[in-house]
Amino acid sequence: MSQMKEYEMVWEIFNECANNQMRDVFIEEISLDGEEAVDAKVREMCKDEEPEIEKEILSDGSLVYHVNAHGLRQRYTFTEI
Repeated sequence: MSQMKEYEMVWEIFNECANNQMRDVFIEEISLDGEEAVDAKVREMCKDEEPEIEKEILSDGSLVYHVNAHGLRQRYTFTEI
């Protein structure tokens, strides 16, 4: 049994409108049971049966997910705290 890990989750939703380059950003602290649970959390938040997900692991161990779900570009970054 693995131990729960605390993460800071940053969820960015990119605006696709031509004249608006702003994005929505949400920050939350969450507890998850390791990397597989983080993968599952991203899929759960996408609410799309087949989202396009590209996973990146940064040198500091942060997990970054580049997502296209329902034509909406999003990025989820999980940093262990």
